[in-house]
Amino acid sequence: MPLQFMRPAKRKKMLEVLELFRIVFKSIRQHYRMVESRTGISGAQLWALAQIADNPGITVGELARALAIHQSTASNLLRDLEASALLIRKKVREDLRSVRLYASAKGHAVLKRAPRPLIGVLQQALSDLPSTNLDAMHRQLQTLIAAMAIKADGARSLPLSDI
Repeated sequence: MPLQFMRPAKRKKMLEVLELFRIVFKSIRQHYRMVESRTGISGAQLWALAQIADNPGITVGELARALAIHQSTASNLLRDLEASALLIRKKVREDLRSVRLYASAKGHAVLKRAPRPLIGVLQQALSDLPSTNLDAMHRQLQTLIAAMAIKADGARSLPLSDI
């Protein structure tokens, strides 16, 4: 429905919700800029490094699941972290195709100076919500996305810092 035909009360509420989305997006960007300026890595790389440090020996597949990203996206994040000497890959003797991931001393140093939360401001806020609120938000966002004329379904497995 075009804005000019919307009831004034509904139009006002729609604009208020839009403002709230702007606050969310701007807050995410602000946090990721702070992450990059203090650490030299992206927010997605920081979250991956934090997961690796918290779970020494994690596999690439486990990391991808923990970050809700595609395994190839996780591999790309890891390539950059390894090139910066922030992580160490160790092959498992029993299966040389299997690789375990560990944060290096340099990686731990980056984590110490990184702004909090390490997982990102939206991820932390969502994890802090009560389950009932999270369930309601999930349903409402599904409804919102269903009502959108254009849907970027492929964004489901992209890190927020890459969007």
